[in-house]
Amino acid sequence: MRLIGLTGSIGMGKSTTAALFAEAGAPVYDADAAVHKLYAPGGAAVGPVGAAFPGVVIDGAIDRSRLSAKVLGDPAALKQLEAVVHPILGADRMAFFQAAREGGADLAVLDVPLLFETGGDAALDAIVVVSAPPALQRERVLARPDMAPEKLDAILARQLPDAEKRARADFVVDTSHGIDHAREQVRDILATLSDPGWTSRRPGKS
Repeated sequence: MRLIGLTGSIGMGKSTTAALFAEAGAPVYDADAAVHKLYAPGGAAVGPVGAAFPGVVIDGAIDRSRLSAKVLGDPAALKQLEAVVHPILGADRMAFFQAAREGGADLAVLDVPLLFETGGDAALDAIVVVSAPPALQRERVLARPDMAPEKLDAILARQLPDAEKRARADFVVDTSHGIDHAREQVRDILATLSDPGWTSRRPGKS
């Protein structure tokens, strides 16, 4: 089964594009949604994270604002959190892959916001980057509640520039021309990936 990474900077339309892949029948693993699930009541990360960071569990769930306050600006605490959460998230992701294989899927899509920034692209067969012009990106993001220009600039400073993401991508989905155009691009990508002659970016994989 081919593993396809889907990524893009804030406001580029990544969530909409992920939905289009799912609409086309591709299993999609949403990394952010998976973390929310693990932090929710009954989630596998609640106990371990609560033990590592006392005071962050409220009503049986991880309070993300309290957890953020514990690790923000503290590299050692962030590393400790990653050491707790990453293995749990990895097991959740592997279970998703297994279910996709058992369901007969030829490929699965991993929706990961910071894919390049975390080095996650190395283990994938292809990378799809969602992009749009900077002016449209800012317009979309600044229309969100509780968003301000300085906050957007701070977020962008932590993300790999869009131009570099596009340069490192195998495929780019341009979301600036509406959802129907984006849908066509997704279908074209899936058709290319389904071609037996298509070659993976991973060494030794076809």
